[in-house]
Parts: sequence; C-alpha cells; structure tokens
Amino acid sequence: MHVRYLSENHSILSHFLAQIRNVDVQKDSMRFRRNIERIGEIMAYEISKELEYKTIEIKTPLATKKTAEIETPIVLCSVLRAGLPLHIGFLNYFDDAQNGFISAYRHHYKNDDDFEIKVEYRAMPSIEGKTLVIVDPMLATGQSLAAVLEILLQSETPAQVHIAAVIAAPEGIALLEEKLPENFYLWIAAQDERLNEKNYIVPGLGDAGDLAYGPKL
Repeated sequence: MHVRYLSENHSILSHFLAQIRNVDVQKDSMRFRRNIERIGEIMAYEISKELEYKTIEIKTPLATKKTAEIETPIVLCSVLRAGLPLHIGFLNYFDDAQNGFISAYRHHYKNDDDFEIKVEYRAMPSIEGKTLVIVDPMLATGQSLAAVLEILLQSETPAQVHIAAVIAAPEGIALLEEKLPENFYLWIAAQDERLNEKNYIVPGLGDAGDLAYGPKL
C-alpha cells in the first residue's frame, strides 16, 4: 500500500488542521464542518494527480483544443456520519462522481473498552472497474476501514482504491499496510502520536462526528 502524508510540507492545509484541533475554534460546529470540507478539497486535488486521464478534443469559441479529462469514473464513499463534511469537500472537486455511504461503528459488547466493528448500512453504486475513494476523517485502529473494505470488495473489483483520512494514528496505518495490497493508496493529512488506552487518537481532536453534528445517544 502506498501512503501519502500531505502535511510534511506546510501549506494552507496546516492552517485548517490547526483550527479543527483547537478547542476554542471547535465550539463553532459550522466552522468545524467547513474546515473539514476545505481539507477534503485539498485532499481531492492531491489525489487527482494519481488518477488516469485521457486526451480529448474540445471546441472553444475560437478553435479546437486538445486537453485531458479523468478517464475512470469515480465513486466517493463516506463512512457515516463523521465522513459527511469530508465527502462534500471531495464532491466539490469530483463533481461528476457517483456517491456511496456506509456505516461503521464500535460496538462495545461487554460495556468496557473492548469492541467489535459493526457495519449495518450500505448504499452504494457499482464500483466495478471504477476509481473508489473512501473518506473518513479519523483513522484510529484501522479496524473500521478494514471492515468496510472487506464488504465493499466482496463481489466487485475497482480499478483503483484511494483512502483519505484527515488524522491518523500509527497503529491504524500499520494495520492497513498489513491488510491491503500494494496497489491501494492511503492519503493522510496529519499523522498523530499514538492511540490511548481507549483507542482514541492522541493528540487528535475529539469525536469528529460529535463536533460536526452534536452528541449522539
């Protein structure tokens, strides 16, 4: 699996990352969502450099011009619910993409820190032969994304698979590197230090879904 770290060199991305982490800025949920969306736009631009393009000829008001367009159809899939603002950012750039949504959450079956991943909802177009882009703001243990991919790839084979996460822990990256094949791409806006005893990312930013949409039951 190829891993791309987008914040190795500072850009406006670093500015948005600082704001989504800042507890004072986080109080404004609309601003938090918008910053995640803008990070999605930046990540979509970077991923676009790895896509396949074909040459086309277009007509301008004055002449014809050879140019290029994305060759393989794109399917954007967000992991509910935290992935929705990031999904919108990607859709702002990949405006012709088809859209899919899948749920994945930690089920604490013993009411302690142990958990299993539950995937209960899926609304997806076909991904056969297409470019699949999966977006999820937080890559902690990596188990949710591994479970999502296992389900999505059961019966169809995309041409390319790109996974985009805003903040990732080394443990989650290592798990995906172990499980995913060489032709997959993992895009990370920022890698953090570690997971804590509850498997949350440190320093992280808290619960991205709650910050975007309010606490859940």
